[in-house]
Amino acid sequence: MSKVAIAGKGGVGKTTVSALIIRALVENKKNPILAVDADPNSNLYLSLGVNFSQTIADIRDQVRQEVPQGFSRSDYFKLKLEEIISENKYFDLLVMGRPEGTGCYCSVNNLLREFLSKLSKNYPYVIMDCEAGLEHLSRRTSDNLDYLILVTEPNIASLRAVEKALEITKKISLKIKQKYLLVNKIKNKEVEKLKAYFDNLKIPILAELPYEERFIWACEEGKSIFEIEIPSSIKGIFYKLVEKIS
Repeated sequence: MSKVAIAGKGGVGKTTVSALIIRALVENKKNPILAVDADPNSNLYLSLGVNFSQTIADIRDQVRQEVPQGFSRSDYFKLKLEEIISENKYFDLLVMGRPEGTGCYCSVNNLLREFLSKLSKNYPYVIMDCEAGLEHLSRRTSDNLDYLILVTEPNIASLRAVEKALEITKKISLKIKQKYLLVNKIKNKEVEKLKAYFDNLKIPILAELPYEERFIWACEEGKSIFEIEIPSSIKGIFYKLVEKIS
């Protein structure tokens, strides 16, 4: 099994990157795939062209408030979690939803971690679209990772967000086999100009993606990644990428 988390500052294109990875896996017959939308501000489901009924946050709040007679809290939570998995031909989708509210969620998070650990074993590929602060990972509602891909634009603001994410990974007790940088929306020679900054991060660059207007258009029009034509050069980059993380 290969468990991959994609994170980065808002607007850098991490959800598009997540969707492109899933499309590349599908086209290379590397499935089934579990897609996890772990960013409350993300629209991974739109990028993948699928729907969902409820989020894990919805179920978490229900279980904290009320459990039907005849069910233990644990059994009811697991039952409801299984019901909200959006099943599709090549991949399934699980949406985390909004962050926790006030009060203690420790017991619920422990159940969630146990459920996700067992669920992940049913899929050779788990792709997680995470928020910049890695909230989902820092609360340990996920097991260890094989790969963490930090998406950045070639500018200082995005790179500083990457630095903060790397600091978070050092503070949480989460094992990550390999961290990568993916530079997105390159227009000119920005990577060369920021070479010293990239070198200072001390993590390898997995891929460099050119700015592509059709991805912006797809987001604006609500088109899924499967509905648009991907340039052969970008398709080739992602085919190589999925081989590396397989």
